[in-house]
Amino acid sequence: MKVLFVAATTFEIGPFQEFLKAYFIPFGENLYQRGDHSCEVLVSGVGLPSTIFQLSQKLFQNEYDLIINAGIAGAFNRQIELGSVLQVTEDQFGDLGIEEADGSFQDLFDMELIDPNGFPFQKGKLINTSGAGFDFLPKATALTVQKVSGSTASIAKIQEKYTVDLESMEGAGVFYVAQQCKVPTLQIRAVSNYVEARNRDAWEIQLAIEKLNEVLIELVQTIF
Repeated sequence: MKVLFVAATTFEIGPFQEFLKAYFIPFGENLYQRGDHSCEVLVSGVGLPSTIFQLSQKLFQNEYDLIINAGIAGAFNRQIELGSVLQVTEDQFGDLGIEEADGSFQDLFDMELIDPNGFPFQKGKLINTSGAGFDFLPKATALTVQKVSGSTASIAKIQEKYTVDLESMEGAGVFYVAQQCKVPTLQIRAVSNYVEARNRDAWEIQLAIEKLNEVLIELVQTIF
């Protein structure tokens, strides 16, 4: 089995990479082998443009049995505890559209510039049916943005339009490319903070990274 792990930064999956170096055989940059199985790590960079380009380039050059997108995220849903690790089953682009004069937002589906049910979208969402067989984590929905929400006003507008659990900057990009290329995918997110007026003192980044990497290591041990 050949698995590609995609993360925005090495910071988020550092402990997992150390595990791979210790228990797999390195045979190239960010490439690890154990028997007939291989793991490759793609550090895509932060944000949609870099993620979509880097992942597309990988898939044009290589074939994979599974893509696992891993990283941290903010939570709109306050019922989710900081440090929780979830599988994102639905994602969507949160700021692809126009702002009207009254401050309201219309996405490209509202404007009928993209068919909300045109492949790979379903009602404007990217629904990851390929990950349905993985039931080891709680499920969550997410919004992918290019500007992380950091003010009460902007958060209120987002929550008025979208009902989702999490916010990230890459997830929908991975789903979009993977579904276009027909590669099974998982998106795993650990919650580092709540989406609120920006307050870094309340963030639990180290806890989220610790829990995320525990899950990734357990997942690799299970798969291989």
